Amino acid sequence: MSNRPNVLLFFTDDQRFDTIHALGNPQIQTPNLDKLVARGTVFTHAHIPGGTSAAVCMPSRAMLHTGRTLFHLEGEGQEIPEDHITLGECFQNAGYTTYGIGKWHNGRKGFARSFSDGDEIFFPGMGDHWNVTAYHYDPSGKYDEKIPFVKDPLASNKVEYRECDHITAGKHSTDLFCDASIEFLKTQDGSSPFFLYTSLMAPHDPRTMPSEFLKLYDPSSIDLPDNFLKKHPIDTGALNIRDELLANFPRDPLEIKKHIAEYYAMISHLDDAFGKIINTLERKGLLDNTIVVFAGDNGLAIGQHGLMGKQNLYDHSVRVPLIFAGPGIPPGKKVNSLSYLLDIFPTLCDLTKTSKPTSIEGQSLVPCFETEKTMTRESLYLAYGNSIRGVTDSEYKLIEYACGSSQLFHLAQDPLEKNDLSKDSSSEALLKQMRTKLVQLANNWEDAKHPMGDDFWKRRSDLII
Repeated sequence: MSNRPNVLLFFTDDQRFDTIHALGNPQIQTPNLDKLVARGTVFTHAHIPGGTSAAVCMPSRAMLHTGRTLFHLEGEGQEIPEDHITLGECFQNAGYTTYGIGKWHNGRKGFARSFSDGDEIFFPGMGDHWNVTAYHYDPSGKYDEKIPFVKDPLASNKVEYRECDHITAGKHSTDLFCDASIEFLKTQDGSSPFFLYTSLMAPHDPRTMPSEFLKLYDPSSIDLPDNFLKKHPIDTGALNIRDELLANFPRDPLEIKKHIAEYYAMISHLDDAFGKIINTLERKGLLDNTIVVFAGDNGLAIGQHGLMGKQNLYDHSVRVPLIFAGPGIPPGKKVNSLSYLLDIFPTLCDLTKTSKPTSIEGQSLVPCFETEKTMTRESLYLAYGNSIRGVTDSEYKLIEYACGSSQLFHLAQDPLEKNDLSKDSSSEALLKQMRTKLVQLANNWEDAKHPMGDDFWKRRSDLII
């Protein structure tokens, strides 16, 4: 048995922070994640900074894999340059077998140098869960094969091409990726350590799943969110994009309940598949020596604040699940520290005693395991595209919009961000203090050097004192 721990990083797509039963959501069924919560440490205030693209998951995943901050990525994360050492590359250099499965979304070259092997590799941002356009692992790293198809055989015989080398028709993406993970684990005997990255397409839309999971949820019994609105009151700069068009305007309560039921059903499905992976680790005698990390790439509104997508800075969109379990990690612990997904990289390096690349900028969360320390950062900088900027310190959150509107929330008393204090005369000093912090962090993050930030700060020059 290797004396270095294995690592399983299980990453979901569009899963909000409050979608685990054991963490306070009585309406969702997640028995396997509940077990992980009991045997691990939960970071209840894990965030993404936001995103520089409507496809928020692309920069989010680039930050996860590089440990770098939002405006220090290349572009919006379409590619990962060679001088940004990836998580898989780091562990591969340290002698780990690195195995990549599922959604990548950050360029073929970055994937190729991150993993020594893999399977069922999906490069796009989203797709049909039942007909995944996937690649088997290519040692050359090219991933340039295409397969023919006719898009509309009733109207045309035009042949088009999909970028993939196979499609497993009729098998759901969650089962495709998790079964591939299980097959890899069956080959492991514990003699050398592995880093297994299992990255799902779920619960991203189109929200479809095996029927037995949909039957778990009756839309009529789903609670409508307390911060549900029929229409968002401010121009976010992203009110007419694809995600927002998934439901009618104004938002209809019954339609939103149906969306939530389908969202929960997808999460119950991935929970079931995750449990099968954990059971395989246990049967192989590998679980006790495996660090398991469960996280999501971003949240999702689904009716909250009158929104459907993740292109905003409310907690439902920037807070994500983050659970660590395994050797060196306290069981049953909840940490309220402000953290980012980009902190996973240095944390795993510390837990496995792997040398950290100088290119990473995240902060290790290991001190939160070892002591009662509850704060790794005093505040978090948040940004979406060229239209929204924000800052949170856990107690308060300020959101500023390029259109000139502001919102100030007392999160400690108003976690659903319903009561805007920005126009309250008694909040003038606090508003000024938060704006000063916002500008300081914008400078620290070099926001204005990115085209998105340059545009925002030109439109909101009034914030710069």
